[in-house]
Amino acid sequence: QVQLVESGGGLVQAGGSLRLSCAASGRTFRSYAMGWFRQAPGKEREFVAAISWSGGNTAYADSVKGRFTISRDNAKNTVYLQMNSLKPEDTAVYYCAAAQTGWVPQASALYDYWGQGTQVTVSS
Repeated sequence: QVQLVESGGGLVQAGGSLRLSCAASGRTFRSYAMGWFRQAPGKEREFVAAISWSGGNTAYADSVKGRFTISRDNAKNTVYLQMNSLKPEDTAVYYCAAAQTGWVPQASALYDYWGQGTQVTVSS
C-alpha cells in the first residue's frame, strides 16, 4: 500500500513557475514508476509526465515538453514536478500516481495508487 500526498499548488501568473511535490509513504517507493496527471474542469484526466523507478527514464505530454520537468528523490520518498513558463491552459487539479508495472507508463489505468490532488491556477 502506498499513500501519496501532493503539495505546492497555488495561483500564479502566466509565465511564472511552480514546483509540485508528492510525498509517498511506504518503504517500497523506489520500486514504483511515478506519474503526474491533471484534470481541468469539464475535461478528462490527462497524462502530464512520468518517471521510472530509478529516475533514469522520463516521458512527457507534448503540451508540457520543454516547460515541465519530473524528478524523484528515492531517499526522501518524493517525486517532483517543476513547472516553468506556465500558461492559463495549465490550470487544473494535478495528481500524482504510482505504478507497479511499466517503465514510464502514460495510461492512467496502469497506475495503482493516486493522491488527492493539488490545484494549480494560472492567471492571464
